[in-house]
Amino acid sequence: MKEPDFTRKIVHIDMDAYYASIEQRDFPELKGKAIAVGGGGSRGVVATASYEARKYGVHSAMSGFQAQKLCPHIIFVAARFDVYKEVSQQIREVFYEFTDIVEPLSLDEAYLDVTNNKHQIPYAMEVAQQIMQAIADKTQLTCSAGVSYCKFLAKIASDYKKPNGLTVVRPHQALPFLERLPVKKFFGVGKVTANKMNTLGITTGADLKKYSKFELAKLFGKTGQFYYDIVRGVDNRPVRTSRVRKSLAIERTFEQDLSSFEDIIKVLEPIVDKFYERLCKVNNFGRTLTLKLKTDDFQIISRSLSKNYFIKDKEEIRKLAHDLLQENIEEFEKIRLIGLTASNLEKQDSGKGIGVQLKIDFDYRGNNEAE
Repeated sequence: MKEPDFTRKIVHIDMDAYYASIEQRDFPELKGKAIAVGGGGSRGVVATASYEARKYGVHSAMSGFQAQKLCPHIIFVAARFDVYKEVSQQIREVFYEFTDIVEPLSLDEAYLDVTNNKHQIPYAMEVAQQIMQAIADKTQLTCSAGVSYCKFLAKIASDYKKPNGLTVVRPHQALPFLERLPVKKFFGVGKVTANKMNTLGITTGADLKKYSKFELAKLFGKTGQFYYDIVRGVDNRPVRTSRVRKSLAIERTFEQDLSSFEDIIKVLEPIVDKFYERLCKVNNFGRTLTLKLKTDDFQIISRSLSKNYFIKDKEEIRKLAHDLLQENIEEFEKIRLIGLTASNLEKQDSGKGIGVQLKIDFDYRGNNEAE
């Protein structure tokens, strides 16, 4: 097993309820109120909820209908992505005042390697405190920070005392911290995997640690080795100053659930057109095309086709999309979302730190919403 590198000082910054906090900052009448950025109604989806709304169980990716059931007085606010991107740039300017080794994960979070920071501050905790204060001064927004010797622990730590919290996990604290931690809190362990672990009696890091590397690989495939390492505090991944875009995708949520092949094809046609337009705009095509379907009960169906060449012809993309749909029409009764993704790209472009995938979401009414 690899040995952890305790010499590194990694900070993970995560803005608190980012979109919602900006709306409450810019519109004082929303302060202290339960708000959700995103669409209300039966087909809308919550992008971010304020902490006042979260007390009622409202969270991101929840349907607007469900959010309103949980919190009848919730206020839905339309997203302003241009503003969120502008504020994100201000936040990054703060990061670069302290270090050039910054790995943005999205508009509202990033890893920073502050081992050798620009101000020669010896303690990473102090660097994190100064960053938090500088962000607050510049944007009037709060963030939470996690500090440790590796990315995995820093990421978990930033979520430990939200909002406006700072958590430090020092090398000697790592193993006890991880052993006590519920596996559902482990970054990289999703809901499905956590449920599988729980059925096996694995509820904490201490339970996970009882399994050998071979047993975890048998149970969880390649990620089993990752689980084996992280529960032992081993994560030597560097903070990368650029992230590679691995795919390009587009998705559409429908006003009404669709069931027949003919109805789905009608809405698939403009999706293909928009998808091709996006690929041409960045002049980047893939060898693999994936069709994504979300059923009316929120199950995901994903099917792919790969070629030994880059698929650049729109009509071929259209035909492949039709074929994938036709082959899987029996897998569902109704669908609420359809998407297309190109991967194994011709150019492994830098995503400029925004993330590894460029995804455009828009609903059937023609409202475009970039992630």
